[in-house]
Amino acid sequence: MLTRCWHGGLAAVIVMAGSAIAWTSAKALNDPVPPPRLRPGHVGSYSPNAALVQPDVAIRPNSRFTPEQQVALARISQYFNSFRLMEGEFIQFGPSGEQSEGVFFISKPGRIRFHYRPPVRLDIIADGSTVAIKNSKARTQDMYPLSRTPLRYLLSDRIDLTSDQLISEVRTEQDLISLTILEQSRFTGGALTLFFDSRTYQLRQWVVTDAQGLNTSVAIYNTATGKSQQRGIYRIDPRPFR
Repeated sequence: MLTRCWHGGLAAVIVMAGSAIAWTSAKALNDPVPPPRLRPGHVGSYSPNAALVQPDVAIRPNSRFTPEQQVALARISQYFNSFRLMEGEFIQFGPSGEQSEGVFFISKPGRIRFHYRPPVRLDIIADGSTVAIKNSKARTQDMYPLSRTPLRYLLSDRIDLTSDQLISEVRTEQDLISLTILEQSRFTGGALTLFFDSRTYQLRQWVVTDAQGLNTSVAIYNTATGKSQQRGIYRIDPRPFR
């Protein structure tokens, strides 16, 4: 698993774990990705409809997004900016249908942890500046600068998803809103697609597509925001296997 998402887990983290996120073909972006199968009865505890006010959206006539899409992007941005602490559970589906699961924790700005349940022995930790992918089975730990990974979009203190320069595509369906971020640099390029509930604007899933058109998909559930978190969970041990 560590060879497919920055050697095993980073695409997954933005999809929650998978080889360096690579540039994707147009076909891969247009092919529908079925959402992961959520467990019955598992829903998030976040209720933004009760907490968020309708954003005052200045519709930009020269934007390539419709007024409805601009409003949706503004509300999704407001959802992202409404919390600093989040935790929950995730299910990850790999390109060949392989499945893994675990728990995740977020503390904005810059900190995240994904802990996989056995038999997978993988931890992904971002401490604010560095992302570490720890593979206890292989006894390896690879590290990357957070600023050079797509994780920075999810972990920024504040994010504006209404930007034409950041978002390449927006799709609206009856139950879901999806938006795609394309990125290309010397270090990494690729496509990140985020899926949100069209009623609550809550993040439900993300998908990373690699250079071969293979998708790694992650669904999150049982989410909660604002809960106190254990100290030290975002600490990266520089010598974890000494």
